[in-house]
Order: sequence, then C-alpha cells, then structure tokens
Amino acid sequence: MPRRPAPPPDAAQQPLEQRIVTALHKLGLAMKQQTWLQASDEGLSPTQGQILATLATDGPQSATELSRRLGLTLPTISDSVRVLAEKGLIARKPDPRHPRASLLSLTARGRTRATRAQAWPEFLAAAVGTLSEGEREAVFGALVKMIRTLQENGQIPPSRMCVSCTYFRPNVHAGPRPHHCALVDAPMRGTDLRLDCAEHEEASAEQRRESWERLVNAG
Repeated sequence: MPRRPAPPPDAAQQPLEQRIVTALHKLGLAMKQQTWLQASDEGLSPTQGQILATLATDGPQSATELSRRLGLTLPTISDSVRVLAEKGLIARKPDPRHPRASLLSLTARGRTRATRAQAWPEFLAAAVGTLSEGEREAVFGALVKMIRTLQENGQIPPSRMCVSCTYFRPNVHAGPRPHHCALVDAPMRGTDLRLDCAEHEEASAEQRRESWERLVNAG
C-alpha cells in the first residue's frame, strides 16, 4: 500500500499563537516542577519560599501586603506564615501602621533560606544563555508586553513595572537609550526596563495608556 504523502508543514501546524501558548505552558510546568523539587530539598513549600523571597526583597510586610503581592488568598498566606514562624524563619512584631496587625520579617535563619529560595528560577538561566543578544532583547520585550496586558486585565497580581510607573517617559530621546526615568533623571534602553522596582509609583490609568501607546507606536 503506498504511503500517504505528508501534509505540507504549514497545514500540519497549529496557529503560531497557539504554539507560543503551548511553549509558555511547558516552561510553566518546568518552573513548577523545579520549584517543588527545590522546595522539597529545603523543607519548604513553594508558597513558603515565595514569602521568604518577597520579605528578603521588599523588607517587612503584613500578611495582607503579602497576599496582594503574591496574588494568594489571605488564609493561604496565614497558614504558610504560621509554619515559617514555627520553623524560626520569620518573626512577628506589631505593625505601627495598624495596631491590630503584625509585621512579618526574616530572622537570621530566614535570610539564609531566602537567599536559596530566590535562586530557585536560576535553572532557566543556562537556557536563556543560549540565546543571542538580539533574541534575548526580543524575548524580553515580548514578555514585558504580555505581563503588562495580563496586569491591565486584572489576570495577574500587579507588578511594579516601569511601563506602569508615573516616572516612566517612553521614547523621549534619540539613540540607543530612548526612554527616561524621571525619578533618577536618566535615559534607559528597552532592556533596562524593570519588572519589579521598589521605587515604583503607580501611574493613573490614563497615563499608563498614553505611555504604552508612545512605547509601542514609536517610529
């Protein structure tokens, strides 16, 4: 029986958008698997590791602030905080801003664990390192757009990104550093854009929209 000829490559393929989603899904599964493996080695859950890493980066936080920052429910945060406190990794003290609330901070042991927890995604660094400079720039720009869209749609927790900051001025310079940070009064490359800046101040919805249009419609 003669073999049936294979269909042309374009006929056999899913639309490119679907293949990109599939690729991102596979990366998400890899991140989840590695996080669980690392967490198990450390004797922590992924959520507990996230809490330690966030406290190390942002300093003392209330449980409510952690809930908003990580996009997790307050009961989930509270359960993890209780375990971390029992392990001697975080300490509670009164929150001067809210008399009935507690402020959570890392102990010395917690800072050591947080350093290791912050390194959990580093297994991807070797894979990113195989990309050319141009490919890295293209991937980073695409990810900024995707994260910004998901954030504006309320589908992920807010991130302290340059593109949503009141100090961000897109495409105001000529040359390789077209953007500007008004907070530090310095020009920026596209690859200088931050995804999580401690100095971030949320711009109004109108300013975010106008800044984004200037950013993506340049040239």
